[in-house]
Amino acid sequence: MELRLLFLLFCSSLLVLPTHLTLSSAAKDTDTHLLQPTDQRRDGCISVLLTQQGIDFAKDVLIGKAISSLIPIQLDDIEKSVKIPLVGTVRIRLSDITINEATVGSSRAQAGRPGIQLVASGITAQMSLKWKYSYKVWFVEISDHGVASVQAEGMRVGVIAGVKEDGGTLKLSVLACGCQVEDVSIDVHGGASWLYQAVVDAFQNTIKSKVEKAVAKKITDGIAKLDTKLQSIPKLINIDRTAALNVTFVSDPIFQSSSVDLQIDGLFTSLGNALAPAYHRVGRGASLYYDDESRMIGISLHEDVFNSAATTYFNAGYMDWKINKLPDQSLLNTAAWKDVYPELYKLYPDDDMTLDVKSASPPVITITEDDGNAAIALDVTVKVLNATQVLPVACVSVAINASCTPQILGNNLTGVLDMRSFKLSPKWSNIGNLQTPLLEEMVSTVLGSIFIPYVNSHLARGFPLPVIHGFAIADGEIKCMDSSLIIRSDIALT
Repeated sequence: MELRLLFLLFCSSLLVLPTHLTLSSAAKDTDTHLLQPTDQRRDGCISVLLTQQGIDFAKDVLIGKAISSLIPIQLDDIEKSVKIPLVGTVRIRLSDITINEATVGSSRAQAGRPGIQLVASGITAQMSLKWKYSYKVWFVEISDHGVASVQAEGMRVGVIAGVKEDGGTLKLSVLACGCQVEDVSIDVHGGASWLYQAVVDAFQNTIKSKVEKAVAKKITDGIAKLDTKLQSIPKLINIDRTAALNVTFVSDPIFQSSSVDLQIDGLFTSLGNALAPAYHRVGRGASLYYDDESRMIGISLHEDVFNSAATTYFNAGYMDWKINKLPDQSLLNTAAWKDVYPELYKLYPDDDMTLDVKSASPPVITITEDDGNAAIALDVTVKVLNATQVLPVACVSVAINASCTPQILGNNLTGVLDMRSFKLSPKWSNIGNLQTPLLEEMVSTVLGSIFIPYVNSHLARGFPLPVIHGFAIADGEIKCMDSSLIIRSDIALT
């Protein structure tokens, strides 16, 4: 089972922007880590909170990629007529003006109303261009050409990106974008002695203006392309042939002064004809409490996520087992059951048996402040293999109360199921009355040797935590709260 949740797609995509940004002002929102839904806001079953630590980490990692996506930048040609003493009027044309390299002095990314604010300062850009001039002396035209190196210094670029939920995806827009260049130095290679000063005087401000406009346009175009990618994000992620995870966004992101809160549907749904479970609750309360700023990311998984998975797989028939092998195989012979069902051995002496275990209803999973609890209802049907016939002879109901301790193993969310208690009651019997105490001991043996190990073997495979665009959960820790499982973690590169 491979699950590539899109928790970080929005965050990591936005944070590609820090290297090409300029901001007008910083957000002044009051910092908060108790996220209360508003009347207009719908809670998802998966909540993701990216803290300032996480924003800064992603920004620093992706800054090089962002620059490489911008470079090279091609500027429009420039042509001017310049009056040169002792020479006259000279037409000078600059072409193939290209920003080839850029280094960033510092950058910052901050969440706040109305969106993500990103700034990069102290940028130095290396440029190259070709020059050509011509003028006439009497009836003779004199011309020359060559190259020049240009350095734009003290650049400051920034953007304010707004993000809205739109039909389950995120709509990204540019609310403000700009670029400022403090100084431009030009080094002309070749040409007449007067050319250097003429180019500096005539073209310095024009080059600055061209750079500012070209960078701003490149940023705007890049965000438009990024928005197109966001719209193409699938709304369902296939888990296997049976189930998919709904990863649509259910509300606008909430931008605090040092965090971004995302609400994702997060429910499992069937890929077949079974009806998808409906668990959404509008305004059910705080979805994620996160009180650890030193961690980069917080993820809240509401118990409805696990219940929707249980319902989906129950409807698909995955929670039925046929037990025909046990560590103690003698338990699957009527001789071992003659004290439990006295009539069984009389009617079918020394016949082999099978146990059909069926879930009577989807397991009900609750999360408390201590751990996770699972209420499991099973029907166990005893069948006798008599000659060529398989004969159902009795059925009992088993109600299991189990605890599940969540763990993080590598990049997987895993768990261990422990049976706390169980109760059984007869449903029907063709072989007379049963001896309940002896049956409880027998069922306890079967559950302990088959059912619980089987479930734990699947839990050990884990529920893969977010892996997207080279990022993964690292050093995660788990806390159980009322109705939600909280994961606090740093982010690692993969």
